[in-house]
Amino acid sequence: MAERKTNSLPRNLADTRQQMPVGAVLVCGGGIAGIQAALDLSSGGFRVYLADSAPSIGGAMAKLDKTFPTGDCATCILSPKLVECARDINIGLHTLTEVESVEGQAGRFKVTLRRRPRYVSERECNGCGDCITACPIEISGYLDCGLGRHKAVDKPYAQAVPNLVAIDKPGEQPCRAACPLGQHTKAYIALIARGKYREAVDLIRQTNPLPSICGYVCHHPCESVCERGRFDDPIAIRALKRFAVEKAAEMGYQPELPRTEPFAPGFSRGERVAVVGAGPAGLAAADRLARLGYGVTVFEATDVVGGMLRLGIPDFRLPRDVVDREVEAIRAVGVEIRTGVRLGKDITIDGLFGDAFRAIFVAVGAYKGTRLGCRGEDLEGVLVGLDFIQWYNLGQPVEVGSRVAVIGGGNAAVDVARVAKRLGANEVTIVYRRTRHEMPADQIEVAEAVHEGVRIEFLSQPTQIIGQNGRVAGMECVRMALTDERDSSGRRRPVPIEGSQYVLPCDTVLVAIGQSPNTGLSAADSIRLSPWGSIEVDPDTLQTSRE
Repeated sequence: MAERKTNSLPRNLADTRQQMPVGAVLVCGGGIAGIQAALDLSSGGFRVYLADSAPSIGGAMAKLDKTFPTGDCATCILSPKLVECARDINIGLHTLTEVESVEGQAGRFKVTLRRRPRYVSERECNGCGDCITACPIEISGYLDCGLGRHKAVDKPYAQAVPNLVAIDKPGEQPCRAACPLGQHTKAYIALIARGKYREAVDLIRQTNPLPSICGYVCHHPCESVCERGRFDDPIAIRALKRFAVEKAAEMGYQPELPRTEPFAPGFSRGERVAVVGAGPAGLAAADRLARLGYGVTVFEATDVVGGMLRLGIPDFRLPRDVVDREVEAIRAVGVEIRTGVRLGKDITIDGLFGDAFRAIFVAVGAYKGTRLGCRGEDLEGVLVGLDFIQWYNLGQPVEVGSRVAVIGGGNAAVDVARVAKRLGANEVTIVYRRTRHEMPADQIEVAEAVHEGVRIEFLSQPTQIIGQNGRVAGMECVRMALTDERDSSGRRRPVPIEGSQYVLPCDTVLVAIGQSPNTGLSAADSIRLSPWGSIEVDPDTLQTSRE
């Protein structure tokens, strides 16, 4: 009888391949072409790594009923290849895996793979399918372009290799959905748990150009919806981010620059973009634009870079070396930053377009403090909270009396109160018209302020500032009550209680009830402004009225 020819080596040669290594090959793609290539390479004595982004190998052929042009059964052709590939000791299967980077040169490549979770223990799963039967969740099918439905726990097909189920989680976790940046919270926490701090920070930087800043002062909405909070305390996501960034910095971490166009270092589109304002919005935009290959120049009106990060937040909350580190990381991707250049005075919109900038991103910030609009606001000793904290951050001399009243309930009001306490005030009282529950300030910061001796007068609102000899001598307030009516923020509306006026003794009043922008734009710039002084933009494209 003639010996049947196969594509695999005879058994005696297959058993000796490990004694005769000739190299290793990575095959990207687990379709029929990748499977056949892996089998051929294995027969030639190579160690083969077969990587595919799907939960199993088989590719498009596994989705077909018949093959062209013979009309043969696709599964009948594919299944023997799957079995042979799974049994071949020289082929390593890497499913749910994508190539992240390739380094080196021919013959000495180093490949980094990124693997997505299967959410099932590969060691314990035997592919029986009991979990598929019990699973109550159905999602759109992936083998039929979403026309059908399948269980969230499933195998791509009955003969799947490897014979393991996978859990498909197409939705977003509550923490990620709550994050304005859509950070991969669960993923970078998993990396932190494994001690992979550099990788965690690289993942954070994919969507957040300022991770150190957020590790200190983010108001962490992710933690308010953390599922863990239903059982005990939410996961300290902000603290973990800060820990990862600091730990990576101790290890000499430098932000990883992309390797592929249009994100590779040195890649240029040949077009320039101007960014007006070097605050967090301007720096973040500059970082992303530079990574996309645009030449970016940032124009900052003040002599310092960072905007509110440096001028509006005290250093005991956000250390200056942290801001410096983030600014240098953004400069490292090729961003040019010019300070002391003010829009409307030193540069204009027309002038920037005339200098061959193809687009302009305006991020001038909100540096104009809101006034109270009540009697006595012009007395000596009444200061705008934003100006007060900027003077403090710039090291300018700032004097406060022994009794300080702070009006407001946001983070700025809490920061102002804590600064006043550090400057020597004996009594610092925050006056807020709602309760602590409605207070928009970070509750951790509120607790720290109270611990430092700041007193908070809830359900109170100032009606006038009392003066003596042209200087603040007290502040008249009225007690407030919350109604069932909700305002635009969703909070209960406060109303004054008739006859509940009282006087709060103080010699300094710091007003921190909000800010508004001072854009520096003129009518000649042809950019429409809102009644509140902000720039009107298209809600989808963020483009202004000027094209």
